[in-house]
Amino acid sequence: MSVRTLVVLAHPHLAASRINAALAATAAGTEGVTVHDLYAAWPDGRIDVAAEQQRLLAYDRVVLQFPFYWYSAPPLLKQWLDEVLTYGFAYGTGGTALHGRTLRVATSTGGGRDAYRPGGTNRFPVADLLLPFDATAHLTGMRYQEPFVVYGVLDMTDEQLAAEQARYRALLLAPAADGEGPGGVADAAAQDVVSEEGAPVAAGPAAAVV
Repeated sequence: MSVRTLVVLAHPHLAASRINAALAATAAGTEGVTVHDLYAAWPDGRIDVAAEQQRLLAYDRVVLQFPFYWYSAPPLLKQWLDEVLTYGFAYGTGGTALHGRTLRVATSTGGGRDAYRPGGTNRFPVADLLLPFDATAHLTGMRYQEPFVVYGVLDMTDEQLAAEQARYRALLLAPAADGEGPGGVADAAAQDVVSEEGAPVAAGPAAAVV
């Protein structure tokens, strides 16, 4: 079964990005994957909610790709979640439109893996800091998949970046799991999310490279 994947890309400064721009290019060149750049689509922040909801219905998998901003996502992605995943569409009475699909986060951090662990600079694994996305998947009847995390991007070599691009492509090409896709049985509460252990992305100009 072929899987249709939507990568919802949220990077406020993609033209200045090295890591996320490379990952997005990899995704765009992968069969069955569409990259939707929120900052390019809605530069004024006025999101066409109906259009975004219809877009989601055309895909089996949704990947939210963004640089890790203060333990969360860039503001336009948060706005997109708030406005698009509405009552009656994504949750609540009659809100079953996304049931059976999968949701994954793909993110990059300025700090290395060791910074994201008990006793590290940021105290918690990245997967723990991303738990609101797990809760979002549960509420909307989607399967939450293990986050794809690229660590230590501020001093990443070209060879390391190429390896991460290959890892991302393999993830995007993974075959459908049992029950995956619209109409599949989604029980996000039963999914075990494997924590990836490892400083927020640097603010200011340094953040642009990710």
